[in-house]
Amino acid sequence: MNFHEEFNLAVRARCAVMYVTTREEERLLSVVKDCAAELENMRVVSWDFASGFDVGIAVGKGNPIAVLDFIAKEPADAPVLYVLKDFHRFLEDNMVCRMVKNLSMQLKPQQKSILIVSPVFKLPEELTSSVSVLEFQLPTLPELREYITNITQNVVVDMDREGFEQFVRAFQGLTISTVKTILSKALARSGKISLNDLQLVLEEKKQVIRKTQVLEFFHAEETMGSIGGMDVLKSWIVTRGMAFSEQAQQFGLPYPKGVLIVGIQGTGKSLCAKAISQQWHMPLLRLDVGRLMGSYVGESEARTREMIQIAEAMAPCVLWIDEVDKGFAGIGGVQGDSGAQARVFGSLITWMQEKKSPVFIVATANNIEQLPPEFMRKGRFDEIFFVNLPTEKERLEIFRLHISRRRDIAVKNYDLAALARETKGFSGAEIEQVINDAMFTAFSQQRDFTTEDILSAIHSTIPLSVTFKETINKLIAWAGSGRARMASSQQEAAETQNGDQLYYSYQQNGTGDSLS
Repeated sequence: MNFHEEFNLAVRARCAVMYVTTREEERLLSVVKDCAAELENMRVVSWDFASGFDVGIAVGKGNPIAVLDFIAKEPADAPVLYVLKDFHRFLEDNMVCRMVKNLSMQLKPQQKSILIVSPVFKLPEELTSSVSVLEFQLPTLPELREYITNITQNVVVDMDREGFEQFVRAFQGLTISTVKTILSKALARSGKISLNDLQLVLEEKKQVIRKTQVLEFFHAEETMGSIGGMDVLKSWIVTRGMAFSEQAQQFGLPYPKGVLIVGIQGTGKSLCAKAISQQWHMPLLRLDVGRLMGSYVGESEARTREMIQIAEAMAPCVLWIDEVDKGFAGIGGVQGDSGAQARVFGSLITWMQEKKSPVFIVATANNIEQLPPEFMRKGRFDEIFFVNLPTEKERLEIFRLHISRRRDIAVKNYDLAALARETKGFSGAEIEQVINDAMFTAFSQQRDFTTEDILSAIHSTIPLSVTFKETINKLIAWAGSGRARMASSQQEAAETQNGDQLYYSYQQNGTGDSLS
């Protein structure tokens, strides 16, 4: 249900006090006036703290209590809607809060309604059952296309029809006022509109997402070539990426929903999220679940709705939920959870199950035991992959990748095979760290680093596979029971530094031998 339908339904149902969160006051007011015209010519009167009412009413300027008192006493011979801008600032006042609650009951039989408009969601607990919360969506693609077409009619547009469509799509997730600002900047810079202006759109999106404090915009530079090993996962990513094309939609393919990547810390799970974004040429949005939690009643749910709205408006995109196991630890379990956390979790998994937009979710987790079972069910993710510690062959590849970035041609001067043999039980992150340690040592002696420097760093490092051997073996046993697909096709067994077996032989049919 869009805002137009939701608003009309709320007014007809005699919801006396409504609350909408948006940063687009001007567009909202325009839509509300269109809706009001359909509701027996409802009159729309707006108010703000600095200017008071916009129709010459003398009371209420700088005085929210006087505003509510006026609304309560003013006779209404015809339907009227009072739009109160930024009124959230006054709801914490005991008098204002009580007056709003009284009006929510007093106005029901009358032809008067109140719409509180705010850029943030702040509703006191006392008002949660008295106020209807509405959702005002960001501009849709057709709305953006119409607006940009109209505003660029009298300027030079240096692109063909296909390029213009790409240009319009780039504005998804932005407000109309922001679109206008970007187009003005483009014209001021070059006197025309062209695909070269897409960089302006990208920079503005970064700013907008940063201001929301819910999502983080990542500019991923990592590619599939940046990942050592994981051939099965990389092949799966390439195949799934084809499903976003127009040909795939005509073929009848649904959009891929997402992937859950489980594994030991430092094995490249986050790197996969960045590489997917680069491989598919999609924006990467990072979600920290902790940022969804707010201190006010309903604020967490409002932030969740805002996150979903932004992600869908920016689609196609990759939504990266990093360390999701920490964000939802204890949901429905013995550790307990807050009601808000449970509601946020419920909203998120419902959206993951039902979403039709091309928002591909990449969730990463270290501790599978902390994840609620319902989060992992089919329909929310297309696949669950397990990233094990790298095999000897994969470790050699990881050494080659990291050393070649630092010394390129000189990589042949390093004994990669020896380094791979000596790092049994090391993660990719630990391999990178021993190279860095070797470089620090060599730089302090004013020389280049050598294989011996790296070996020395290896021998002085205790990997997590030793420190948390029991925890890691338990995780591997979970994956080995056929509950997740292996990210790598490597079947060799390897041992940790202290001789304990850490890898199991993964059979092609998906079964795994128990750990010894």
